Order: sequence, then structure tokens, then C-alpha cells
Amino acid sequence: MNKKRVAILISGRGSNMMALIEAARARDYPAAIVLVVSNRPEAVGLGRARQAGIATAVVDHAPFGDNREAFERALDRVLQQHRVDLVCLAGFMRLLTPWFVARWSGRMLNIHPALLPQFKGLHTHRRALEAGVKRHGATVHFVVSEMDAGPIVEQASIAVSEGDTEETLAKRVLEVEHRIYPRALRAVAEGRAKLPPSNSKAASY
Repeated sequence: MNKKRVAILISGRGSNMMALIEAARARDYPAAIVLVVSNRPEAVGLGRARQAGIATAVVDHAPFGDNREAFERALDRVLQQHRVDLVCLAGFMRLLTPWFVARWSGRMLNIHPALLPQFKGLHTHRRALEAGVKRHGATVHFVVSEMDAGPIVEQASIAVSEGDTEETLAKRVLEVEHRIYPRALRAVAEGRAKLPPSNSKAASY
């Protein structure tokens, strides 16, 4: 099997990263995790990736100051060196420029802890509870120009319980994330999920 070469971009502990690494250990999985990159040298996920036998790299955003594109060009060089086919964002806390999004258009996925198009952006669990929704969940989508607006690849929901807090809801949604991200990556790696041509113009995650 000609497996797609995948890089995972992280900024923190990398729990979704580990779900993808575990899934990719299956012989019939169509993608191989070949690299984990963090913009933060102290990210806990880097050690977890190394323990799992995955190559890691750090492209620290700090020396680039406000020049986001210069940071991304350095990041892109690392991805090219590892012959990466697909990129998965997993808690990568950087807004991406039009240049990077266009360069990886149709080849970059993000996971969001809400049922998009509801609750784009931050603090999704708090906002879901404040809105009184009955169901909440997670979404894997292609990265396009508008934040959290790319075509959906996978989505799953859970019932919101009456006693739920932000923390309990976050914990249960994280379990959903770990389930759907590997499924979404499989669909893209197998060519079953593709970015429609109308969405391939770019800007930022």
C-alpha cells in the first residue's frame, strides 16, 4: 500500500496527535505519521511523539516576531524535507496566512470542538452550555480561507447532560475528537473526501 505521508502540527500536549498515531499503526491504514512539528519547543506532545517513534521538529514562532509568513515558510521547508503529503492540525495555536493555506489547499485538516457551523472560534463548550443546546460535538474539516469554515469531512455529536460543566463536556467531546479524526484522515488519504474546487482559494485557519 502506498501510504500518504502525514505531518501533525501541535502546540501543546497532542492528545489528538496520539489518536492519529495509534490509528496509523494499523497495517491497513492508508496514512503514515512521519513527522510531528511544534511551534513551541516546550510542547509536551513532542516527547510523546518521540516515545511513539515519530520524528519531531520544532519551528519556534518567537524569533519571527510578527512575520507570520516567514515563520510559515520555515515550517513549509521542514514539511518538504520530510516529503509530507497531508497536514493535520491538532491543537496548533497559530493563525495561518493565505500563503500557507493556499500552499496546502485540499491537503490540510483541522479538528474543531463543536458541531460546525455552530460555535466557530474559542470557548466552544462554554458557549454551547450558555446557548442551551441539546447536542454538542466535534468536526473535522478542510482548512480554507475563513476560520472554521472549510468543508466538513467528519462530524459526530453527543447529548448535553443537565449537569454538564465546561470541563465534563470538554472531556466527552475530546473522546469524540479521538474517534473521528482518524476516520477523517483515512477518508482523505483514500481519496474519498476531497476539497471542492470552489473552496480551494485560500486565506487563514
